[in-house]
Amino acid sequence: MSDDQGLTHLNESGEVHMVDVAAKEATKRTAVAEAVVQMDADLAGRFLQGDLPKGDAAAVVRIAGILGAKKTPELVPLCHPIRLESVEIHIEPVGHGIRITATVSTTDKTGVEMEAMTAVSTAAIALYDMVKSVERGVTIESVRLLRKTGGRSGEWVRPEIVE
Repeated sequence: MSDDQGLTHLNESGEVHMVDVAAKEATKRTAVAEAVVQMDADLAGRFLQGDLPKGDAAAVVRIAGILGAKKTPELVPLCHPIRLESVEIHIEPVGHGIRITATVSTTDKTGVEMEAMTAVSTAAIALYDMVKSVERGVTIESVRLLRKTGGRSGEWVRPEIVE
């Protein structure tokens, strides 16, 4: 919640509503989110090498992330349908697991933070589905927004992110 806006999805009567973005200017907006999926180190290696019983798990994870971003307004009730210009899904090893990041961009009147968060969440669930026959104890962790740019509030970067 921003300091000056309060809860924007509540109207003056306290009822839930979709925010009116008609007067907002369309600007270039980008959001980056991540999810970390923890698993046995051997399984993470097998995933990255493409050595799983269900086939090319990385391709499935990428496609699931892209589809998740595209379907966000159908899954999150108060999200505006917006035209996505790009969705990039990256997969990399981290500790005993896999880090999934999504970078989502648009030129529109509202941001793409929810699309980026939905992308990594959907990708992480797809990853679990692809490896569950090998290890059921896989854990999806730390789904979070890393940064966003554009719009009235400009750029925001998670404070602990150092690059």
